[in-house]
Amino acid sequence: MDAEKLIAGRKILIVDDEEDVLEELIELLDICKIDTASSFEEGKERLENEEYDVAILDIMGVKGFELLEIARKQKIPALMLTAHALTEESLKRSAEEGAAYFAPKEKMKNIHLFVADVIEAGDKKKNPWRKWFDRLGGFYDKRFHGTDWREQEKEFWEERLKRLPGI
Repeated sequence: MDAEKLIAGRKILIVDDEEDVLEELIELLDICKIDTASSFEEGKERLENEEYDVAILDIMGVKGFELLEIARKQKIPALMLTAHALTEESLKRSAEEGAAYFAPKEKMKNIHLFVADVIEAGDKKKNPWRKWFDRLGGFYDKRFHGTDWREQEKEFWEERLKRLPGI
């Protein structure tokens, strides 16, 4: 997969209350058409009135889970990006509530790959969580001190990986 070729010209919404994060993401995704919002209200307005290939949603500060629900209803795939809510509970909740991806801000330099994973999965009608597990599973194993997070929710993750997008 040529990530840059896949994301070039795609319309992306980024919602985050940290100005420096918005600036960095704009720079990292400079080959995309970017809209930004720094509050829940701005994000909600854009999601409800614009079309996007992907929405990148912060969990904290902008009510990311509420925005995820709006994005899902608008059929806009959402990539959850977080630092403070980087927990097993937020990861599972993101998957349960229809997010296409869950990425840590500390890996933000790879955002073009994560966005490409979401777009490729949508284009090919595949489950984006499979690529997520391949790309970030090891990171979460380290972050969550081993594979217990997977084992404790084994049925959930096995079922999640079998689903087709939008189901």
